[in-house]
Amino acid sequence: MRPAVQDERPNRRDTRQTGVVLRRVLWAARAMPVLGAIGERFGETRPLEGLRIAACLHVTAETAVLMGALKAGGARIALAASNPLSTQDDVAEALQGQGIDVYARAGVDRATYYRHIHQALDIGPDIVLDDGCDLVNILHTERTDLLPGVSGGCEETTTGIIRLRQMAAEDALRFPVVAVNDTRTKRMFDNRYGTGQSTMDGIMRATNVMLAGRTVVVAGFGFCGRGVAERAKGLGARVVVTEIDPVKALDATLQGYEVRPMAEAAVIGDLFITVTGNRDVITGEHLALMRDGAILANAGHFDVEINVRALEEIAVELHPGVRPNTDEYVLADGRRLLLLAEGRLVNLTAAEGHPAAVMDMSFSAQALAVVWLAQERASLAPGVYDVPEYIDVEVARLKLAATGIAIDTLTDEQEEYLHSWRVGS
Repeated sequence: MRPAVQDERPNRRDTRQTGVVLRRVLWAARAMPVLGAIGERFGETRPLEGLRIAACLHVTAETAVLMGALKAGGARIALAASNPLSTQDDVAEALQGQGIDVYARAGVDRATYYRHIHQALDIGPDIVLDDGCDLVNILHTERTDLLPGVSGGCEETTTGIIRLRQMAAEDALRFPVVAVNDTRTKRMFDNRYGTGQSTMDGIMRATNVMLAGRTVVVAGFGFCGRGVAERAKGLGARVVVTEIDPVKALDATLQGYEVRPMAEAAVIGDLFITVTGNRDVITGEHLALMRDGAILANAGHFDVEINVRALEEIAVELHPGVRPNTDEYVLADGRRLLLLAEGRLVNLTAAEGHPAAVMDMSFSAQALAVVWLAQERASLAPGVYDVPEYIDVEVARLKLAATGIAIDTLTDEQEEYLHSWRVGS
C-alpha cells in the first residue's frame, strides 16, 4: 500500500525544495547533539534490528531526527501524524525518501487523520510510539487483531498519559507503555520551557498582539501551564491562573499569580490559554462573559479544551483568516472573539513547536526508552511504567556535556554519608 503522502497527490519532488528541507532537518540536527550521539551509537550496536515501529507523532524536522536515529538502530518505521495541522509536508516527503513509510499530510480532515493511523498500524508493529494516545486507542478498539504482536509502547504527552493510566486502572491496557512525558528532564525542559516559549511564539505569530499590560488567563498550572505563565509574565502581562487542584493553585498563588475560577477570569481576560489536558475548560458560559476582542488559544494536545462548537453556536458571523491562523467570531451584541489555530495546538499550528534543542532532550529519552522496552519487553506486564532513572540521568549528563557544562561529583566520604544512618550532627 502506498503511503498517504503519495496516494492523495502526485509525488513530484522538486530537487530544490528537497535540498531546502534537508537543510532544515540538518539545522534541527545541529541543535540536537544528544540524539545525534545516540543515533551514532545505535548505528554501531543496532539494538532495534528487525523491529517494526508504528509511530503517531508530530511530523516535523525534529521528529525526522528521531526517526533517523531509530532507523539507524535497525528498526522499520511507519509514521502517522498526531495532529494534521502540525504536519510539515516537505519533511514527510523527505522521510519517505529515506525509507520511512509516512502517512501524513497537513490540513487533512478527521477521517483522513484516522485513516493514516490505520495505515501506519498496517506495518504490524512490535513497538508503538504515541503522542496523545490515539494510536494506542485505535489498537485497543478497532485493531485488536494486532495486539498480540505489540510488546510495548512509549507516550510523550500529558494528555496521553492521563488516558493510558485510566486504561490501566480499568485493566484495559494490553501491553506495557513507558511514560516518557513523566521524566524529570521532559517535564522541566520540554513541558515548562519548551511549551512556554513555543506557545507564546505561536500566539505572537498569529496575532502580533502586545502582551505588556494585558491580562492573560492561563488555565492549568502543571508543568506546561507554569511555563506559559512565566513567559507571559516575562512579557509584562498580568497573569491570572485557573486551577482545579488546590496544591497547584496554592503554588501559583505563592509564585505571585492571581488565582480565580474561570467564570471570574472570563470577565477580565484579554488572552486565554488552555493547558490542562482536559475538555470544556472554556465553555459557552465563559464565552458569553468575555470582552470584545478576547483571544482564545489552546496549548493542550487535543482541540477539546475550548468548546469551539459552543463558540460557533453563539456566533452570528464568522470571519476566517483575519490573520494567519486567526478566525474572528462575531456575537449577536457585536463582540468579537478571536480563536487561534481552530482551537488546536497553537504552538505547532501557528508556529513550529518546541525549539530543536528542547526536542533533543525529549526524543533522546524516547529513543533510549524504546531500546529499554526492546530489551525488557518479555518481563513487563501490561501497565504504565516510568522511564528508568538511569535514562533520565544519562540524557541530562549528555546534554550538559554537549553544552560544555561541568558539575561536581560526590567524594567517597559524601557517598558514604548519604548511605549511612549512623552519622549524626
